[in-house]
Amino acid sequence: MWEAEQKRMRELHVILKEASRAYYANDEEIMSNFEYDKLYDELVALEEKTGIVLSGSPTVEVGYEAVDFLPKERHVSPMLSLAKTKSRGELADWLGEKEGLLSWKLDGLTIVLTYENGELQKAVTRGNGEVGEIITPNAKMFLNLPLRISYKGTLVLRGEAVIGYGDFKKINEAISDPAEQYKNPRNLCSGSVRQLNNEITKKRNVRFFAFSLVNAEGVDFRNSREEQMNYLKSLGFETVFFKRVNRQNIQEAISWFEKEIESYDIPSDGLVLTYDDIAYAVSLGNTAKSPRGSIAFKWQDEIAVTTLKYIEWSPSRTGLINPVAVFEPVELEGTTVSRASVHNVSVMRSLKLGIGDKISVYKANMIIPQIAENLTCSDNVEIPEHCPVCGKETMIQEQNEAKTLMCLNPECPVKKVKAFTLFVSRDAMNFDGLSEMTIEKFTEQGIIKEYADFYKFPDHKEKIVNMEGFGETSYRNLVESAEKTRKTTLAKVLCALGIAGVGVANAKLIARHFDDDISRLRKATKEEISEIDGVGDVIGTSITEYFANPVKTEELDRLLNELEIVKTGTDASAMTLTGKTFVITGSLNHFKDRSALKERIEAKGGKVSGSVSSKTECLINNDVNSGSSKNKSAKSLGIEILSEEDFLAKYGIDADF
Repeated sequence: MWEAEQKRMRELHVILKEASRAYYANDEEIMSNFEYDKLYDELVALEEKTGIVLSGSPTVEVGYEAVDFLPKERHVSPMLSLAKTKSRGELADWLGEKEGLLSWKLDGLTIVLTYENGELQKAVTRGNGEVGEIITPNAKMFLNLPLRISYKGTLVLRGEAVIGYGDFKKINEAISDPAEQYKNPRNLCSGSVRQLNNEITKKRNVRFFAFSLVNAEGVDFRNSREEQMNYLKSLGFETVFFKRVNRQNIQEAISWFEKEIESYDIPSDGLVLTYDDIAYAVSLGNTAKSPRGSIAFKWQDEIAVTTLKYIEWSPSRTGLINPVAVFEPVELEGTTVSRASVHNVSVMRSLKLGIGDKISVYKANMIIPQIAENLTCSDNVEIPEHCPVCGKETMIQEQNEAKTLMCLNPECPVKKVKAFTLFVSRDAMNFDGLSEMTIEKFTEQGIIKEYADFYKFPDHKEKIVNMEGFGETSYRNLVESAEKTRKTTLAKVLCALGIAGVGVANAKLIARHFDDDISRLRKATKEEISEIDGVGDVIGTSITEYFANPVKTEELDRLLNELEIVKTGTDASAMTLTGKTFVITGSLNHFKDRSALKERIEAKGGKVSGSVSSKTECLINNDVNSGSSKNKSAKSLGIEILSEEDFLAKYGIDADF
């Protein structure tokens, strides 16, 4: 019910938001007021017809809200944990002659939602099963959550808040220091959902999948869980994917899920089997810990036993020193692994790790190497009192009950190496041929001490030419690479400085707001920066603190003396690709890489996406006849596939070379 209407509503969301963003953020008009009003009225009519108002609807303004703490609330009934099995036979025996629903067991954060009179009234996390945290303002920022539904009674449902692997990867890619990157989508989701400022939640692309309807009085579900799930779909909720199973087809269904998880974007750590017969499931009652009407199936992890060789302490540019377990190589899930992050000192101590210990290792969700168990527990690893890089004193800090090791030396070379590596990266100053290893050598030799030194290589010509692995040609290429980056943009400089929270996207927003004028930015208040759409208070604080630091600003002044910052603004007539979305795949002949072509498209108002959809203008692929997944998707959707040359000719784009 309402499937076609919901699909059209989601399409209108995208169209209207793009038009608003272009008009208010970029001073561009991609459609007339008449066209906008017509589409807006269509959305209003669909919302009235279905009684559904989806999260993020242009017809509803949900303001950002910051709180000092998350209030807690006791659940009406305890949220029990499911009993688990890793045996396919046991799963079939549990089902017996009944029919059930076999669905993904999503790996995120369980949320209880309550709707009153068709409006979302409350969202509460699972917490410890008895008491959860109220996160209603954050739930209103979930990408796909209905804020208003047609059912006017009290509706209570449960589901999982998740962040997909694709979004998880993008968020991590914007963080240059691996030590600062998020460990897995579940941890990122948990932190995103439980933010004190729901503006941050909005940026993380959290989605909600309903998996259980708790209460909806007056609705006849014909004693069927499947009917309940279909009803939730009709109200506008995305539900967890499920298959109806019986004793005869359950093994086939498990095998289907097992194959599908290899490419499934939503984190899942197993399956859930629930009786379709509601009355029967209720009649079974609960154990002290688990309901008897559902059971979880966990994938059988491939575990290998190996020997811990040593703990590698890996410093980062923030000063955090992370323990990494290095062990004898083993085969897991078809690959050879020999390292696993231990995360922090607390985790290392809880595992009682010791050199030479026998440990069992596995891949969490068949992806991330982890230590499952320490079979020896000698607990003899010594925590270094001095940084392994600079030799200065370390200190254990405790935050949120987790102990971490920190290097206290602000001049620690690794901090500088990591910062310099970010500075020369593709999204920042974009130097050619400067690897982290090379930067480390230059730092050790005193060639690079601060950002401005990247433009003073001629002062160290003799030293560079005589370094191992270098020579006249390497030196000349290095200088030429530096010269090419002198003429740059404010967005690239901001990204290169390593200011906390300022990634590629935010740097562009900030630069555009201040018309590429760094002097205006340096004088701006935290409030002015924070009010930029898509930036927020946290980043505003980071930037103002950076410019308030005399050591950093003096270093920046010396860097700016070496650079020419150009304005990126263009007139409307040059924005020939406004409103168009492109996908690029394969190698290119006329651009250095795909990022270069992406920048050219964005400079003309277009967008570049990583996947083909019905909104794609065209797929750019020099192998137009390949059998790649993107080509197949484009063909199935009737999307044009153009070679690089044909694309440049059709859209009037100049090649780089």
